[in-house]
Amino acid sequence: MSPPYGTRLANKVAVITGAGSGIGLESSVLFASEGAQVVCADINEKGAAATAEKIASLFGEGRAVAIKADVSNEEDVKKMIQLAVTQFGKLNILFNNAGIMHPADDNALTTTEDIWDLTMKINVKGVWWGCKYAIEQMRKCGGGSIINTASFVALRGAATPQLAYTASKGAVLAMTRELAVVHAKENIRFNSLCPGPLRTPLLMEFLNTEEKKNRRLVHVPMGRFGEAIEQAKAALFLASDDSSYMTGTDFTVDGGLCSAYVTPEGESKSISPHASYQ
Repeated sequence: MSPPYGTRLANKVAVITGAGSGIGLESSVLFASEGAQVVCADINEKGAAATAEKIASLFGEGRAVAIKADVSNEEDVKKMIQLAVTQFGKLNILFNNAGIMHPADDNALTTTEDIWDLTMKINVKGVWWGCKYAIEQMRKCGGGSIINTASFVALRGAATPQLAYTASKGAVLAMTRELAVVHAKENIRFNSLCPGPLRTPLLMEFLNTEEKKNRRLVHVPMGRFGEAIEQAKAALFLASDDSSYMTGTDFTVDGGLCSAYVTPEGESKSISPHASYQ
């Protein structure tokens, strides 16, 4: 078996949702490279399996296992968490990364109830269920780290309407903060990862013209989309003992976007009515 490249997650067991692509794929491979055993969960079973196979090819058999999991289904989430315990003996890390940004999500007047409910079920209930069943297992091994993917839109709002998505990510921030306070003395840490606009399949399918892409970039000081691996590296920090005194944080990795709209006095700058962030 090839040894891991690093040891920041040595002897740790992680569950990562949305592991078949984007941030989840990059995080799964990166976590494994730092010594973790990984449960790769995704609603796309082939995608999850491909990630687990990639980990096996790089680091040897027995380092990852794949499972089909729809995080909007509570039983799937329970099975996903239980797989970590039955396969690897424990659970130390959960990265609640899976989520949707539905193309029919729009403003308060046009977003339909079914789109709202679907978004909330995946982006909010899925995170809650993941946390719920992870807490039970982490108590048994003296603590752990839970990372919930939110978004910069939860902190600043999105000028291009996507109300259900923005509201769902705001809920993730609030939920993460409360869980962090409630479980701090149990050594179970909760932090939100707040990405800026990324070059991932989820966003690139939403921004399907160059005009749309350029409208998003105009307000990013770094002038480019973030890459999934950059978010994975941030998630690794939050998962590892490097962040052992961090809990309840909104960890923003956004190319400077949020800072571009805050004055030194902390007041939001005026925003162009044509601005669009997501």
